[in-house]
Amino acid sequence: MRFLADMVSQVRNEEEKIREGGGAKAIESQHNKGRLTARERIGLLVDPASFFEIGSFAAYGMYEEWGGAPSAGVVTGLGRIHTRLVMIIANDATVKAGAFFPMTSKKVIRAQNVAIENRIPTMYLVDSAGVFLPLQEDVFPDTDDFGRVFRNNAVMSAMGIPQIAAIMGMCVAGGGYLPVMCDHVLMTDGSGLFLAGPALVQAAIGQKVSAEELGGAAMHSAISGTVDFREANDEACLARIRAIVEKWGYRRQSPWDRKKPEEPALAAEEIYGIYDSSPGRPYDMKEIIARIVDGSRFDEYKPEYGKTLICGYARIGGFAVGLVANQKLHAQATDHEGHKRLEFGGVIYTESAEKAARFIMDCNQNLIPLVFFHDVNGFMVGRDAEWSGIIKAGAKMVNAVANSVVPKITVIVGGSFGAGHYAMCGKAYDPRFVFAWPTARYAVMSGDSAASVLVEIKLKQLERGGKKLGEEEKKELYEATKRTYDEQTDPRYGAARLWIDKIIDPAETRDAITQALEAAALNPDVPEFKVGVLQT
Repeated sequence: MRFLADMVSQVRNEEEKIREGGGAKAIESQHNKGRLTARERIGLLVDPASFFEIGSFAAYGMYEEWGGAPSAGVVTGLGRIHTRLVMIIANDATVKAGAFFPMTSKKVIRAQNVAIENRIPTMYLVDSAGVFLPLQEDVFPDTDDFGRVFRNNAVMSAMGIPQIAAIMGMCVAGGGYLPVMCDHVLMTDGSGLFLAGPALVQAAIGQKVSAEELGGAAMHSAISGTVDFREANDEACLARIRAIVEKWGYRRQSPWDRKKPEEPALAAEEIYGIYDSSPGRPYDMKEIIARIVDGSRFDEYKPEYGKTLICGYARIGGFAVGLVANQKLHAQATDHEGHKRLEFGGVIYTESAEKAARFIMDCNQNLIPLVFFHDVNGFMVGRDAEWSGIIKAGAKMVNAVANSVVPKITVIVGGSFGAGHYAMCGKAYDPRFVFAWPTARYAVMSGDSAASVLVEIKLKQLERGGKKLGEEEKKELYEATKRTYDEQTDPRYGAARLWIDKIIDPAETRDAITQALEAAALNPDVPEFKVGVLQT
């Protein structure tokens, strides 16, 4: 219990540091300009205590040679304005004047993609100096780079997803297209919107002009007509956004069934004492589920078959859901010839993969969103597994996951390794949201396994060159390799690269899933479910 609580505390402390952005001096500089910070702006924009931040660990440990980029210099998340759920994307001008690092672009695009998948109205609080020029080659041209942001603006508009942009500082060069491609454009006095600033204009065409005359709020409000609302300051601008959103009509809702939410009968805090990452002390995933679902009620599907994968129906936050979860307890099984065998917890066997594939298809057939809980070592290997058709069964499960049309939400509890990660709806399989506990580990294989394999390969290379290592040298090589691999399997490493949307406190898993389901409920469109050719 203490181990998990300590990890949660460490993550929270690091998040608090990240929320300081560029630090006290940069915050003071922003205030001296008469402007609020990104988080202060969000605090005024949304209903009290409604902001659910995603991507806070983006760029964690990256760009150190440039002084770092906390949260990638942009704050993103879900919030409510007059109870309506919206996506918020706010440049943090305390981090390199809000400049776009490579991960900044990717984070903005991730937030837009979440908005597109779930039809979430989006608010942009713009205060950015544009591309971070020393890294421009990694920001500019590709499909997950800067230009994709404006492409998404256009696509979202065509899809009928409302977008409001508020220019509350600088908005220069290509970045100037973002607000103008939104439904409403607001701008505060003292801000600037132009394709080229005064210095570049003078260098390019020899024209001397002030920033205010070139692209100030007064000019864009009265002369170019680009701005819909000119506001005196940040507070007035944010109040105006709230006033606009409050008058919106309502759109068709999704078909996902929801009843009045019911708290679990068992306390969520008890998860700290149930979960155990030690292979020698496997835990019962059903006990975790009982502390997340409404009323602690769970209708398990095929409970006596394929026991290393738990499937079943429940409600979370009132929403009907289908759960697919790795069971960490070992299980006794009987094969087709009547032979008993022990199945290892956290491993996907042929029977469990087939059960999960059928269950996932049933959920799609009946319009039930899916939630996946990962603590998976991978698929079973060896002669017996191959003879049983493990590859066919795994392919069937992957096919069902890949072609699912209902919302999918992924929670990485412990290990998420190899093909097991894919079959359990890893990032590549389009989950609407990916959450992770601080105990999550995310890689092709565990640090121990990877270190053993990599060291063995290295030793053979050295031996071919006529060099042999002593036991002490072998141990040092193993430890160094394992240390590097463990660092890369840490959830903060994955969250830094946006493989994970949010690292969550296990006791808040239910709240995070409910937020995700409420977002998914904004999208009423469900494509026809087809799986194509299945291996049988």
